[in-house]
Amino acid sequence: MRLKGLKLFLPIGVCVLLLFSILQTDFLSGISLASAPQKSFHMVEAVIQLIRNDYVEKPNPSQTMAGAFRGIANSLDPLSCYLTPQNVAQYQKETPLQETGLILYKTPDTFPQVIGIKENSPAQKKDIQIGDFISSIDNQSTLHKGMIEVNLLMKEKIKEESEAPVNLKILREGKSHKIKVKRKLLNSRPFSYVSSEGTSGILKIHNLYPSCVQKIRDQVLSEIKGKRKPLILDLRNCYQGHFTEAQKLINLFIRSDNIGYLSKKNGEKESLSCPRTPELKKIPLRVWINQATFGPAEAAAGVLKDKKRAKLVGFPSLGLAARLRLYSLEDGSGVILVSRLFHLPSGKIIWEEGIQPGIKIKGKDQSTEAFLQKTLSTSPET
Repeated sequence: MRLKGLKLFLPIGVCVLLLFSILQTDFLSGISLASAPQKSFHMVEAVIQLIRNDYVEKPNPSQTMAGAFRGIANSLDPLSCYLTPQNVAQYQKETPLQETGLILYKTPDTFPQVIGIKENSPAQKKDIQIGDFISSIDNQSTLHKGMIEVNLLMKEKIKEESEAPVNLKILREGKSHKIKVKRKLLNSRPFSYVSSEGTSGILKIHNLYPSCVQKIRDQVLSEIKGKRKPLILDLRNCYQGHFTEAQKLINLFIRSDNIGYLSKKNGEKESLSCPRTPELKKIPLRVWINQATFGPAEAAAGVLKDKKRAKLVGFPSLGLAARLRLYSLEDGSGVILVSRLFHLPSGKIIWEEGIQPGIKIKGKDQSTEAFLQKTLSTSPET
């Protein structure tokens, strides 16, 4: 390796050492690591020495740095991850993007798995099933990418050709399939409301970004008020948004000084409440959830169940109710870290535990028809 390449690589190694040291002394403070920091420094030093002496080419500094950040952040949990500058721009854009309709779940060093397919989406029209694994996206391996990153890759690329199809390699039962999936704008509004016989309608939440609940109040609340049959709150495939908006959604149905809290690693608690008089206090409520219901929407479903305000219908959630924080880096890239975990009013934590619906859907059918049939066939006392 030439000296110039070595000079570029060494700062990367130092950054990796610093990041690893921070993780050991801060994020992992509850674990005994008496000799680990010294051993880790020696290990990284040995790797740098090997690269300096034996690696055949000069490493790309920016790629090596991104790889180091990605490896550290993505190994923490399903939601923490490293994002490229383009990913950061997508993540920060809280307006609808063209998308395939696929929602993926991923843990470190595994291929992402399909956990949700939005109805009337390009993905639904293709041979893709819940439970399929995606091994590559546009010829890029997904093995070492983060969960948020692979979901962003399903959406339009800002400042690039947004209508270009996504090339996927799908693994199913030991066989590999190549599929092209187009993108399209699925939901221009954060919610939709439709009438449905035997109910007070289906209120579907697409995302919980700011103004969602205010738009519900302005546009459909008067139509829902006064009805006596169960209202269906459809939170299937809802995973984007903020906890403040989830509070407002809960507050449509209950008023409480305690709807749970967000906890930091040092034990600090951020209590959450719903102080406003609820407009839909008396209407019977059914909440639809699936594995792609996570984040603030998962917390909302959990609170409504915990407070015995609603019956939950569907599939168990995955336990990903946490507040995330994006840290920007100098080159425009970023690191997303789980900063707080959500606890229900009863004190139970959702993280890694998930929510069990009282009325479970059997089989793999996650269509609106399957959920509606199960909901209507269940007595109000169930």
